[in-house]
Amino acid sequence: MKILYITDTHIRGNNPANRIDNLPETLKNKLREINKIAIENKVDYILHGGDFFDTPSPSLAITGEFLEIFREFEAPIYVISGNHDLFGANLSSLPRTLLGFLSRLGFINILNPGVPIYIHKNNVKLQLTGQPYHFDMDRRSVELDYVVKKGACDVAIHMVHGMLSYEKEFPGDVTLIEQITNTEADITLSGHNHLGFGVIEKDDKHFINPGAVVRLSNHKSELTRNINVCLISLESKIDCKLIPLTSALNGTDVLDRTKLEEKAAMELKLEMFASEIKNVADMERMNVKNIIDEVVEKLGESTEVRKEALKRISIVEEKFSFRDGWD
Repeated sequence: MKILYITDTHIRGNNPANRIDNLPETLKNKLREINKIAIENKVDYILHGGDFFDTPSPSLAITGEFLEIFREFEAPIYVISGNHDLFGANLSSLPRTLLGFLSRLGFINILNPGVPIYIHKNNVKLQLTGQPYHFDMDRRSVELDYVVKKGACDVAIHMVHGMLSYEKEFPGDVTLIEQITNTEADITLSGHNHLGFGVIEKDDKHFINPGAVVRLSNHKSELTRNINVCLISLESKIDCKLIPLTSALNGTDVLDRTKLEEKAAMELKLEMFASEIKNVADMERMNVKNIIDEVVEKLGESTEVRKEALKRISIVEEKFSFRDGWD
C-alpha cells in the first residue's frame, strides 16, 4: 500500500499582499505535479492534513477551476478539516462549508474525530483516524487529540490539524512530539504548522509534517524551504520519503522582500506598543476566545455557556463571509 500525504493547500482565487507571482496558477501547477507523482508511484490513497481551502466559502468560479484538476486524481482523497475550512473554527459549521459539500457529493472523504476507517490493500490492513481543528487544539490535554489506540490492524495512521512541533519555536499554543510518544499510531501526520518539520522517528513511531503546499506568509524560513509532499510505503516496513515539488518556485521569486521588511518593522513597533499596553491591561483580552474564557470563569458559568458563545461567534463570522463568498 502506498500513500501520498499533502497538507495546507489553502486554495484561493487571489494573491495575498506578499506574493508577486500569480498564486492560483502556481498552486494549480503544484497540484498537477502532485497528481503526476501519485500516478508515477502508483499511490493507492492521498491524505490531506487540513486547510484544503483558504476560506470556508470560496468563490465557486475559482473552485471549479481547481476541482477540474482534482477530478484527474485517480487515488481516493481523505481529508481532515483545518481552521480555514470552517466558519469561526467551529466544526459544527462543516456541513455548511464547501469542503462539507464536496464530501456529500463523494468528491472527497472527510475523517471525523473518533471514527476510525479501516482500509485493506495488498495484505495490509490500515487504520486511519483524523482529528480536525477545533477551538481548544493544542490547549487541552494532548491525549484527546493526538494520542490514539491501535485496533486490529497492521498499521495505524492518525492525522491532526494542530501545531505539532519537535521544539518550542513559535509563540502561542504548541504540542511537542515528545508529549505524544505514548500514542499507538505508527504514523502521526500533522498540518497547520506551515514550515513543517519533515520526517521524525521516535520510539519506533513516525511523526511527519512536510510543510504547507503553499507559501502564504513572509516568515524568513519561507524564503528557503522546499515545498514537499511525503510518499509513504506500507510494504514489508514503513518507509517515508519527502519529495520536493519541482513546479514550486523559489521563495525569493514569489515573496515580496519589501513586505517582509515592512512586516519586521511593524512587528517591532507592535512589540513596543504591546509592552506599553501591558502596563495597564492584559493583552490576552484582545483575543475574543480568551475574553469568553475569562468571563465564563469569573461568572462561574458552565462549559455549555462557553460553547454557545463560541457557536454564536462562528455564526456571525459565517454571515459576514457569505456577503462576498459565493459568486
